[in-house]
Amino acid sequence: MSLFLDAASGKDTARAPIWIMRQAGRYLPEYRAVKERYGFFEMCRNPEAVTEVTLQPVRRFDLDAAILFSDIMVPLAAMGVEIDFAPGPVIARPVRTAADVARLRVPEAEEIAPFVAAAIPMVRAATHVPLIGFAGAPLTLAAYLVESGGTAEGFPGFRSWLHQQPGTAHALLDKLTEVTIRYLRTQITAGVHAVQLFDSWAGVHSAAVHARFGQPYAARALAGIGDLSVPRIYFATNAHHLLDQLADLPAEVIGVDWRAPLSAVRPALPGRTLQGNLDPAVLTAAPEVIAEQAREVLRHGIGGPHIFNLGHGIRPDVPPDRVSRLVDAVRSFDREPAAIPGGLR
Repeated sequence: MSLFLDAASGKDTARAPIWIMRQAGRYLPEYRAVKERYGFFEMCRNPEAVTEVTLQPVRRFDLDAAILFSDIMVPLAAMGVEIDFAPGPVIARPVRTAADVARLRVPEAEEIAPFVAAAIPMVRAATHVPLIGFAGAPLTLAAYLVESGGTAEGFPGFRSWLHQQPGTAHALLDKLTEVTIRYLRTQITAGVHAVQLFDSWAGVHSAAVHARFGQPYAARALAGIGDLSVPRIYFATNAHHLLDQLADLPAEVIGVDWRAPLSAVRPALPGRTLQGNLDPAVLTAAPEVIAEQAREVLRHGIGGPHIFNLGHGIRPDVPPDRVSRLVDAVRSFDREPAAIPGGLR
């Protein structure tokens, strides 16, 4: 088993494995060269392009896992949703009424992004590191569908809609959950070694709202793949007020954003592997700052299994040489507490 899979399965490894959210992306010149030949959504739907972009950061850096290049919105096309990217997702017909929800299909598994399933064995054949598949959590997908794309204000229209039309919201979340389960099962059957459920906007909701509209559907999506015996990672941003709810999710790994140290979060998530949580902004700093901040995260990760990652996706303005420095710092860090003067326990 690989170091990443050991840690994801709950082993307290001597070194923290490292991968980076959005590691296949715009900060890499080789990615930008591929993107010049394709539009973003076209690139997501081309198995050869998906394979090439997925492998680029693995070739360049000594990473412990690859994550499939795609987007959380990709499976929604099979439901009848018209999506464009400009550059973020734009929904041609927002889903806001009971009739809108009724029009959405729940496609069979083989209809959901078959190009993703086609790319997975191609990636597997080209690299020895584990491959991570992923999907968007139902509540986050619903936010985009209702608001017709992203917002910098915490999806206020979507939050209002949940209170105005709770029955319609549950009907939408139910469909999205079933599609998410089918999509993840397809990826696992095709060969991914682990999966991550991205709940990017869970943190904009109160604990009470999340308990009603978020946690039950995320839990159902994760439980729906539990029989397939791959590690399940759940990641939400700005969600520290939801830790008691996250603790009840059927996930082996909980991703943590940069807003709190791992040592403060671990007691609320007993028996889980923690993933994270360097602030992505640190990667624009000097190499020595990156190395010290990485070591600080690693010190706080001692006390249980830890997968090193950023607290969110890598920024497009990060110089690739800074990622190399980060990987070197993580790989050279000994997690044995005795090796760290005053090490956290």
